Amino acid sequence: MSRSTDTFLLLPLQVDPDTSKVTFTPSPNLPSNLSSELAALNSLHHTLLTSETTSPASAGNIPPPPVPVNPKRSAAIAKLRTSGNDAYKKKQFNDAVRIYTLGIDMALGRPNWEPSGLVKDELYLLYANRSQAYMATGMWPEGLADAEASIDCKRAGNPKAHWRRGKCLKEMGRLEEAREALELGLEFGGEDADLKGLYKEVEEALERRR
Repeated sequence: MSRSTDTFLLLPLQVDPDTSKVTFTPSPNLPSNLSSELAALNSLHHTLLTSETTSPASAGNIPPPPVPVNPKRSAAIAKLRTSGNDAYKKKQFNDAVRIYTLGIDMALGRPNWEPSGLVKDELYLLYANRSQAYMATGMWPEGLADAEASIDCKRAGNPKAHWRRGKCLKEMGRLEEAREALELGLEFGGEDADLKGLYKEVEEALERRR
């Protein structure tokens, strides 16, 4: 008995000579998912054509070589982070949040073929900085969420994010969780003095609560 996977089906497909969009002539015998599959294919084709890292003149509208990085996007993200830092130093905390958010959105918007490690390196700094800006205005839940996002991107070598996570939890009265967060931070952050100092404060607060 022949299996469906062994059956060859000639599909009535057409390619538009101007846009290269793939379409088909409707028929009751066609696979039910053909329309959605072609929509996904055409969407991918459009993304590749309009990507900033694609060079139509030299590459024929195909993805660039392995591990390409768009220098314009990298420079723009770095500039946004610097501008956010400048706004924070001027105590313009809402502006800092807005600028860091632009940087985060730009980093998250990188094409899928660019290195994921690069995205994480950009995001852990931006999330940690936005966390600090939220904390400066007493927005502890938002600061906590960003600190945790920063830690998700980079656990080791990121003591500031661990400290901010513990600080937000402490200010929200979640002392046991703060202690656990700071213990994790000390595990990954080694001998960081700020982490140790906050951990001592949390321990003392827990002792007073007993």
